Amino acid sequence: MNIAASPASLRPGWSEEEWRIRCDLAALYRLCAHHRWTDWIFTHISARIPGPEHHFLLNRYGVMHHEMRASDLVKIDGQGNPVEAPPADWDGTAPLVNAAGFVIHSAVHMAREDAHFVVHTHTRDGVAVAAQRDGLLPISQHAMRFWDHLAYHDYEGVALDEAERVRLVADLGTHNAMILRNHGLLVCGGDAAEAYDILYYLERACSAQVAAQSGGAALVLPPVAVRERVAGQFQAERYRRNRAIGWHSALRLIEGDRTDWRS
Repeated sequence: MNIAASPASLRPGWSEEEWRIRCDLAALYRLCAHHRWTDWIFTHISARIPGPEHHFLLNRYGVMHHEMRASDLVKIDGQGNPVEAPPADWDGTAPLVNAAGFVIHSAVHMAREDAHFVVHTHTRDGVAVAAQRDGLLPISQHAMRFWDHLAYHDYEGVALDEAERVRLVADLGTHNAMILRNHGLLVCGGDAAEAYDILYYLERACSAQVAAQSGGAALVLPPVAVRERVAGQFQAERYRRNRAIGWHSALRLIEGDRTDWRS
């Protein structure tokens, strides 16, 4: 990625590694806006900052996805407390981060060392599938990718109760994708490229299911052996190598006149 500015010129104490993570996270926000995966100011994407402190980055509350910049991201600890001086334009009257976003994302980051990026969405088709008893059906190639690689978590209300974190991570287990029933989608990845790739195809799988169901015709469910084969193909190392190529291609979607996400 072409980093537009040095972190030292923006905020003392930001390392080059943290700045790269900030730029990738801001790019994920912009890509979610590009794909219309946003829900006003109420969904979140977070990233872990390497180090023993277990700090992570979350969007500044009120900054919308399409305008997110690397410098807008707030560094917080496992209790949701900011760990650096607030932005100069913050007047202290509004929270820096959203409490519900903190509960969900901190749960995953604190339980999964491999979950460096976590994305949560409330899209129309994602919520529609989350509201269905049978969840994601194996009726498309995109959906079969998630066969035996998808978790579910029952709805408990707006995620403000920190006690829910235990149940949420127990349901997630070792999976990188989860449907929050009656709520939306949650994915995590070792880097921004992996998180974006998983979310893109999970969203596409949900959209295909809603479209297929709207036609009213009987649906074709391939045999279990086929579902398992497709899921295995997407887990192969050859496919994993393609993620970096796809990520850099996706970044071109948010280039052009608005490259301030790297600032």
